[in-house]
Amino acid sequence: MSLNPFLAWLAVLVFDTCGQLAFKSAAHHAEGDGLAHWRAMAARPWLWLGIVAFVVEFIAWLAFLSLVPLAEAVLLATLNMVTVMLGGRLLFDEKLTPRRMAGVLLIASGVILVGLG
Repeated sequence: MSLNPFLAWLAVLVFDTCGQLAFKSAAHHAEGDGLAHWRAMAARPWLWLGIVAFVVEFIAWLAFLSLVPLAEAVLLATLNMVTVMLGGRLLFDEKLTPRRMAGVLLIASGVILVGLG
């Protein structure tokens, strides 16, 4: 993969991961039930950071799609699952079971094979 597609893919990976983790933080720290819960999330900067991250990720995704075939782009984008899972472990102390770790290794292996191909 040449430099421009790699940089676009890296931007997709970083901004998607940041957006997912920001949304988790907004939902995790919001209190209340029903509408109060949604209002609490809307008042947190994490929600808005997540929205901005997803807008930037959308633009990076379009750039990435203009540089590589769709089938390759979608396969490479699955690495987001790995980074979000690891971010959830680091930031929210979520469990990484042996089965999940096996899945992470399989996804990462597949992405490496696609990237080399």
